[in-house]
Amino acid sequence: MTPGAVIINDIWGLKSEPEIAHVAADTGAGIILMHNQLGTEYKNLLPNVVASLKDSVDIAINAGVSPENIIIDPGIGFGKTPEQNLQVLKQLEKLKPIGYPILTGTSRKSTLGLLLGLPPDQRLEGTAATVSLSIAGGADIVRVHDVKEMVRVCLVTDAVVRGWRPKGWTTS
Repeated sequence: MTPGAVIINDIWGLKSEPEIAHVAADTGAGIILMHNQLGTEYKNLLPNVVASLKDSVDIAINAGVSPENIIIDPGIGFGKTPEQNLQVLKQLEKLKPIGYPILTGTSRKSTLGLLLGLPPDQRLEGTAATVSLSIAGGADIVRVHDVKEMVRVCLVTDAVVRGWRPKGWTTS
């Protein structure tokens, strides 16, 4: 682990290199456990993603990673077709019972490119929609490219979904 790093992002959810869990445990680093697989064949998409993420969490916990250092990521854009990516986003709340913060990374993804017919640098509105839908579906963290714009999207979405209000907000 690079000196100064405080979080590990494992795109294979400890399935490829389970020893990464020991690095997280030994250093106290946070760890993002992402769902991923080779190919896009699923018997039942969401239950498979949930089961795989639970397995990843078990690997982390058994290696001594503190539960408060675990974040789960459904892996939108990894090991899924565009249609499956949309299905995961639509049913994101099914990950909540796993019991860990949910991170999504939908920013500029190829699924948005297919839907909009636009290159990555022109997918801002598609990203905004998926960020808002992620929060509405239960995501706690969103990974984005266009930070200023997505902070604004998050503030408005959080106000609606979670009742967040800025300091000094009054109701009449």
